[in-house]
Amino acid sequence: MWALLVLIGAAAVSAHLQDHAFDEQKVFRVIPQNDEQVEIINSLASNIQVDFWQPDSVALVRQKMQVDFRVDASDAFEVEDLLKESGMEYRVLIDNLQAALDAQFDSKARGTAHSYVKYNNWETIAAWTADIAAQNPNLVSRSVIGETYERRPIYLLKVGKRGPNKKAIFVDCGFHAREWISPAFCQWFVKEAVETYGKDTVMTTLLNNLDFYVLPVVNIDGYVYTWTTNRMWRKTRSKNAVSSCIGTDPNRNFNAGWCTIGASKNPCDATYCGSAPESEKETKALADFIREHLSTIKAYLTIHSYSQLLLFPYSYTYKLPSDYEELNAIARDASKKLKSLYNTKYTYGPGAQTIYPAAGGSDDWAYNQGIKYSFTFELRDTGRYGFALPESQIKPTCEETLLAVKYIANYVLEHLY
Repeated sequence: MWALLVLIGAAAVSAHLQDHAFDEQKVFRVIPQNDEQVEIINSLASNIQVDFWQPDSVALVRQKMQVDFRVDASDAFEVEDLLKESGMEYRVLIDNLQAALDAQFDSKARGTAHSYVKYNNWETIAAWTADIAAQNPNLVSRSVIGETYERRPIYLLKVGKRGPNKKAIFVDCGFHAREWISPAFCQWFVKEAVETYGKDTVMTTLLNNLDFYVLPVVNIDGYVYTWTTNRMWRKTRSKNAVSSCIGTDPNRNFNAGWCTIGASKNPCDATYCGSAPESEKETKALADFIREHLSTIKAYLTIHSYSQLLLFPYSYTYKLPSDYEELNAIARDASKKLKSLYNTKYTYGPGAQTIYPAAGGSDDWAYNQGIKYSFTFELRDTGRYGFALPESQIKPTCEETLLAVKYIANYVLEHLY
C-alpha cells in the first residue's frame, strides 16, 4: 500500500506541470472508519495533489466523517486502487469533473446579458449592480466599500425603502471563489426584493422597516480567476511575502480565534489564514464597514456552498454561544421553511459541533461584535454535483433559500425592540 502511495506521488509531479484541466479528474467520497484509514487519507494528501471539497483540508479529517476530495486524472485509478485495498468505504461522486463543469451551463441559450438563472461572470455582475440601482432608485443604492488586491471596486447594494433610523441586515456572498451558487443567491435576493415589493406582504414589511446591505461577491479576484484560469480556485489572489503560493482563505482571515484551529499557517494550503487577521483587503473592507455600522446592523448572513447546512457560532471553539437556545430555534424553523418548498433537508447547529472546527470565520467574528443573529448558509447540494451545481438548480436553490432568509429577517424585525 505504501509503495503505491510513493508511485502516486511521482505521477503527480508531471501532472501538475501542465495547465489546469479537469478532464477525467475524479471526485471521491470516503468515510474512514478507524485511525489507520484516516492516516491513509493523510498520507495520500502528502504524496499527491488532493483538493479537499469537504472538509476544507486533510487536517480536519476524522473517523466516521464523510470526506469529499478531487484528484488529477493521472492519479485517479491509483487512488481508487488504494481505497479498494484499504477496505475503506468509498464511492466516486464525479467520474469526470470537466464533463460536470461543462454541464453546469445547461441553459439552452447563452448570451452576454445578465440572467438570474445563469451563472454570471464578474463583469456582468458589476454592470448589474449599477443597473439594478439605476432602475430602482427608491429601493436600491450602490456604494463602493473598498477595493480588492487586484484593484477591483467592491460594490455593496443597500436595499430597502428610504427612511430614518432603520436597522439593517448584512448579507454577503462569494467568500470562496468556486462556490458559484452563492453569488447567484445574492443577485436573486435583490431581484425578489425589487420585484415583490408592494406585492408580497412579508417582503414589503421587511423593506419598509429594515435595510439589507447586500455584498454580491466578497472575493472578486478569486471569482474572476475561476472564470478565466482555474474553476476550482478557492482563495483570494493576493501575493504572500514568505511564499510563492498565492492567496488567503478569506473565511479564515477574521479575528475570531484566528488561526487557532481548522486553519493553516502554510500559504500553499487552501485554508491559509493569512499573515494576520484582516490581512486581505476584501476582509478588511467588509469588517470596516460592519464596524462603522454596528449600531444599526442586527443580523449577519453569509452564503456559502455546499452541504445544505444552516450554521451559527461558534466554529472556532466547541463552546456554545450564550444565545444558543434562541439561535438553534431560529435555525430549526428557518430550515423548516426552506424545506417546505422542494423538500430540501438542511442540517443546522453550531459550526464546530455540526461539521468541524474552523477559526477566523466571518460569522463568529460578527457574533463577537455583538451581532447576535449571525448565520452561515451552505447551499445545495450534498455532493452529487458539489461546486459544479448545474444552472437548472439556481432557481429552486434561490427560491428555497429566500424562504429561510425572509424567516430570519422577519424574526429579527419582530425582536428589535
